[in-house]
Amino acid sequence: MAVADSKQVDNYDNSSLADVFERLEKPLLCYAYQLVKRPEVAQDLVQDAFVKLHGQNEKVRDPKPWLYRTVHNLAVNYHRRENRIVPLPEDSDKNQNQSAHEPMPDEQITRIEAIGQIRLVLQKLAPKKRELLRLKFEEELSYKEISLKTGLSVSNVGYQLHHLLKSLATEIQDSGALQ
Repeated sequence: MAVADSKQVDNYDNSSLADVFERLEKPLLCYAYQLVKRPEVAQDLVQDAFVKLHGQNEKVRDPKPWLYRTVHNLAVNYHRRENRIVPLPEDSDKNQNQSAHEPMPDEQITRIEAIGQIRLVLQKLAPKKRELLRLKFEEELSYKEISLKTGLSVSNVGYQLHHLLKSLATEIQDSGALQ
């Protein structure tokens, strides 16, 4: 038993990290899928957890509970992001019962003015910030994919997008576009 305990306390080198990956990848994928119900997101979460483990392997004594907790936390963060972002309806949804839901002319003008004000706010952004928004919302890339395209770290992409959206919301609200 002392041998097993000392193995747990030892730092994990690349070979033992590979063993941990081999043993825990499938169970972690199943666990992540139960949390997010999307296979591609589950794969991203597990991959992110292993990347984090690789970066902190000298601090982690027992990787199994650490990985499960990390996947859990990443899934919680995923759900928080998804609940904040409300997708716009598809064009096909607009065509159904359009006459019953068509806005009044004054509502149409208000909407057109609001869109114009929002475009002005977006034009004021630095090109790099506009590019982050474009990659996230037009190309619908994950933070990891944005990271690969921009050279920013995954966490920096998340940080910048979070603060960018927060400041945009404040500026748009202050402009009166969404009243």
